[in-house]
Amino acid sequence: MSYPGYPPQPGTYPPQPGLYPPQPGAYPPQPGVYPPQAGGYPPQPGAYPPQPGAYPPQPGAFPPQAGAYPPAPPSGGWGGGPATGYPSTGFDNFSNPGYNAGMPGGGMPQQQQQWPAMGYPGQPGQPGQPMPGYPGAPSPNQPMPGYGGAPAPTPAYPKVPSPNPSMPFSGGGAMPVNPPINRGFRGTIKDFPGADPLKDVEVLRKAMKGFGTDEHAIIELLGSRSNKQRVPLLRAYKTSYGKDLIKDLHSELSGDFRKLVMATLKSPAQFDASELHTAMKGAGTDEACLIEILSSRSNAEIKEINRVYKEEHKKTLEDAIQSDTSGHFRRLLISLAQGNRDEREAVDISLAKQDAQSLYAAGEQKLGTDESKFNAILCARSKPHLRTVFYEYQKMSGRDIESSIGREMSGDLESGMLAVVKCIKNTPAYFAERLYKAMKGLGTKDQTLIRIMVSRSEVDMLDIRQEYVKNYGKSLYTHISGDTSGDYKKLLLKFCGGND
Repeated sequence: MSYPGYPPQPGTYPPQPGLYPPQPGAYPPQPGVYPPQAGGYPPQPGAYPPQPGAYPPQPGAFPPQAGAYPPAPPSGGWGGGPATGYPSTGFDNFSNPGYNAGMPGGGMPQQQQQWPAMGYPGQPGQPGQPMPGYPGAPSPNQPMPGYGGAPAPTPAYPKVPSPNPSMPFSGGGAMPVNPPINRGFRGTIKDFPGADPLKDVEVLRKAMKGFGTDEHAIIELLGSRSNKQRVPLLRAYKTSYGKDLIKDLHSELSGDFRKLVMATLKSPAQFDASELHTAMKGAGTDEACLIEILSSRSNAEIKEINRVYKEEHKKTLEDAIQSDTSGHFRRLLISLAQGNRDEREAVDISLAKQDAQSLYAAGEQKLGTDESKFNAILCARSKPHLRTVFYEYQKMSGRDIESSIGREMSGDLESGMLAVVKCIKNTPAYFAERLYKAMKGLGTKDQTLIRIMVSRSEVDMLDIRQEYVKNYGKSLYTHISGDTSGDYKKLLLKFCGGND
């Protein structure tokens, strides 16, 4: 379907091999429409710097030749153009209270310039990757924000998951080393070229006006806009029509399709804070939701969730966890909710061996289990360090860390500890498992399905799809198609992005 004022959009060009690095100031900033958004995640620390070795600009050299420069990779947010000289999207002169004004150029954190070679990144969740929307996060272990292009692990490092763009390992030695530079966008939802919020809300208004609702128009629009392009629609709609977009959509839609649409119109931090609040309110607690979010988000993302949670619910996230959980499980969640994990990339091998020995002594080697020792190491140490610890632990004990946790712990604490380990080892595989369990058997855990499909669509969905088909023998697209229906299915498949 065609929207008012929207010509057909050509596909993006693949990166072209080039000879010269981008020249600063090559293009003037382009005027833009989207205002900066609040509530998105701030830039992630520890992003990988550009690689040395490119030729510096030569004075008096010939002007750039057509095709010589590779196109700029997708940016984590709107705003002024990067120093490399790529054009700006021009949104830095606007303000949007719905987003974190402290973020550079928009609600999404900007990422370092990266070249295509996954990454919630290496893994979404790896330092240096914001989550789209939790994007840009994209999956650091984000996954947390994907990283690709890593060589396969060496035979000397047994039981290590096969590398994927989100969780790469580098070869060349028995011990795991730092992940390589994030090389490319691993999400399925990208910025729509030339999107105009005023034209977009006109499409949405027409879809809801009069008798009946044009769900197809809503699906096509929301399923082709990035988070930082969707959230400003709330303000643009109210500016144009004096009405609340959320209320209008809520009255026109129903069921899981309505829940999915509502989820797409929140910033990543707002969405996660809302999911955590829902998991703890009322009778009972959705412990799996608490574990999933807190074990997979980066330090910066967790700090932003804390800020938004307190702002919207008038109490701290820690207080909410304190009053709704208990025992060692509560201590695990509170530790994760600090967003204070070490993010250094360097690994001290002697300390890793010491930590592996401490974990062995706290569990397999004694009668009973010292849960506090597991908590202290798994929640505080850096991800590269912990991967080395897991390797040393298996070498020392003859059993992988997940098996030991299963033998030593039970219930929510076991689930929480295992989720932390799985996210550190391979974030996309963790989310693939969560999606599989949400859809297998009778019934579907729709809230889990919605949360993962929306929050990972701009982080590491391509890597999740790869892990899904590898581990479960069918594509994620096929499983969603067979397990859901109607408009709900159509929008979910937009976020899935294709079949494998």
